[in-house]
Amino acid sequence: MRLTTRTNLASRVLMFCAVNGGQVVRSSDIAKACNASGNHLGHVIHQLQQHGFVETIRGRAGGLQLGLKPSEISIGKVFRIFESSVPFAECFAGEQNTCPLTTECRLRGFISRAVEAFYHELDMVTLDDLVRGNCGLEAILKLAPQQSPACSAKDSAGIVVA
Repeated sequence: MRLTTRTNLASRVLMFCAVNGGQVVRSSDIAKACNASGNHLGHVIHQLQQHGFVETIRGRAGGLQLGLKPSEISIGKVFRIFESSVPFAECFAGEQNTCPLTTECRLRGFISRAVEAFYHELDMVTLDDLVRGNCGLEAILKLAPQQSPACSAKDSAGIVVA
């Protein structure tokens, strides 16, 4: 199984916004930090905004920020939105399916259950689970040089400093 570029970018956008919580961030900053195409990022941000994951602000001081708390954003839901238009195999492609085995093939049922199990696992993961206390991620994505209190209390080896 391989995730689409859009799903990957959606995860990066959400993590960037969560690490920089409370700030309006620019898509150009996300593109630079996440090594992403601005054009692709624009499409992803638009789709995230349509589903309420981010809020966009127009104008000179515009940008985007999370539309929900990180603890309210299910990674499974995000993945389903971005992956739903891509069939896992030809037999899931509806009218585009040309496989002559579809009506008798048992593999389709097993694949369907395996894909659902994959999403079920991701349903239990929130954006907060990905970013809270992740000092390495914060060091990569944080706009302002100051670290969060949790990360500034740790040394470079990740050990809590008294």
